[in-house]
Amino acid sequence: MKKNTNNVIASLAILLICPIALTGQNKNIPAAEKVKMHHEIADQPYRTPSPGPKKTSPAFHYAGPGFFTTQVNVDANGDNILGDAANEPSIAVDPNNPDKMAIGWRQFDDVNNSFRQAGYGYSFDAGISWTFPGVIEPGVFRSDPVLDFDKFGNFYYNSLTNYTGAYTCNVYKSTNGGAAWDLGADAHGGDKQWMTIDRTDGPGSGNIYSCWNSNYSSCSPGFFTRSADAGASYEDCIEVDGNPYWGTMSVGPTGELYITGAGSFDGVTVVKSTNAQAPGSTINWLYTTFVDMDGYVVGSDPINPVGILGQVDVDVDRSTGPGRGNVYVLASVARISVFDPADVMFAKSTDGGATFNSPQRLNTDISTSNYQWFGTMSVAPNGRIDVIWLDTRDDPAGGYLSSLYYCYSDDEGETWSINKRLSGQFDPTVGYPQQAKMGDYFDMVSDNAGAHLAWANTLNGEQDVYYTHIIPTIVGLDEQRAGNGLSLSAAPNPFQDNTVIRYRLPQEGEVKISIYNISGTEIGTLVEKLQAAGTYSVNFSKENLSPGFYFCRLTAGGQTQTIRLIRLK
Repeated sequence: MKKNTNNVIASLAILLICPIALTGQNKNIPAAEKVKMHHEIADQPYRTPSPGPKKTSPAFHYAGPGFFTTQVNVDANGDNILGDAANEPSIAVDPNNPDKMAIGWRQFDDVNNSFRQAGYGYSFDAGISWTFPGVIEPGVFRSDPVLDFDKFGNFYYNSLTNYTGAYTCNVYKSTNGGAAWDLGADAHGGDKQWMTIDRTDGPGSGNIYSCWNSNYSSCSPGFFTRSADAGASYEDCIEVDGNPYWGTMSVGPTGELYITGAGSFDGVTVVKSTNAQAPGSTINWLYTTFVDMDGYVVGSDPINPVGILGQVDVDVDRSTGPGRGNVYVLASVARISVFDPADVMFAKSTDGGATFNSPQRLNTDISTSNYQWFGTMSVAPNGRIDVIWLDTRDDPAGGYLSSLYYCYSDDEGETWSINKRLSGQFDPTVGYPQQAKMGDYFDMVSDNAGAHLAWANTLNGEQDVYYTHIIPTIVGLDEQRAGNGLSLSAAPNPFQDNTVIRYRLPQEGEVKISIYNISGTEIGTLVEKLQAAGTYSVNFSKENLSPGFYFCRLTAGGQTQTIRLIRLK
């Protein structure tokens, strides 16, 4: 097994030259001890829910230019359920029909009890509304939900339990968009597991890979497994070089597997295998690369007291563009060079993960005392990189009040859009379910039309799970490049029967206005001709258009503007 010796030596030098006192309870804790922190335990018994209807309040919904947010854990009437809690969400989106998606989370039926179960919800209308049927196994302790999907649109739900004292995982499968799940398969597993599925057309197509914290494993010393039969069974556990933990996994365009996480040198590690995809292979780890993120993954900080400030994300450019095969790593880390408690740092590799460029800080606030935490990344099929995080920069008191922020890159991470705020402020310490944290991670899936985000917040005064859809061309680079005079709007919006599209052209040019569905497929053209500078309007009416979300895109003079349209029932 080949190792990246130069990177390992460099990491040792960094640690010897630049010791750092980390924030919160994580201060001065050796790497070996940090690995053993933040494990899930069933410390309180299950309580049968009280009979009768539950008290409710209005669910939280919000829409802004280029994005909308809606609550997921709601009752049959779409109302918020009072007295419960939900956090640590993960999302799956059907690649063949993105109107179908599912979100899983840690469900606490009572904020006065830390007992949690495998909650889930699903949407068949692109996230406009959600159904929350309950939990996968009522009365069974479950935590650390991780969802993914195969290329056929089947969903998989990986869930941890240690109700019997042993850390094991089951993976449940849904063939109907998350509305129902099978009985699950034993996937070995352990604490802080992650899962990824090969959606290529190569020999590993359909393979399911899972990796977890080696200190809390059902099959020690192993902490990685593979399923080569679509989740029907899982192979014996093996070890992973570099011992990554608190991280994610990704499959590249040729079926290569990447695993990342905090590593044995207290930094970030990326491990690669090119033969994990081969049926029946003895998996080899090609190399282990230390990634300089100018910081450390943090746990037990007062902003998330018994949790971590986010996992390490790895993803790969699977497009046919110039960035194909690029490997990207992102994490919220406590900085070394400026002693910032948490910045969102990004690094990229153009040689298949063998080496990584110097890290970039993506949050653009000038303060070194704000928290940018729960940094989460995903890469769209066209190569666009989407990033979100929670940010305290707007708290006037300099405290922990947080807002959701977003940025993206459409040039392989060379330049980035503005930091765009997508929510109001909320107190992350509200509504703790006898466990002082909002979970340990968020999750996001990107397609060419936008980003699908599953996250938790307390915007309605308690801890709940939300879905946000983000359209990058509206909230990012187009704003940064503002001043070109091109504008696009629609009124009314939302609409039932018809709406009027208004647009302004700063100069004469060829103009095209098209309508797209949420998967990015063009379904109609409203204007396609040469027009002089000026202000115009065009009526849009589609009687056979299904209720849901659509995009209107204006292209003129080499510039583009896009708006979201909502067709009501």
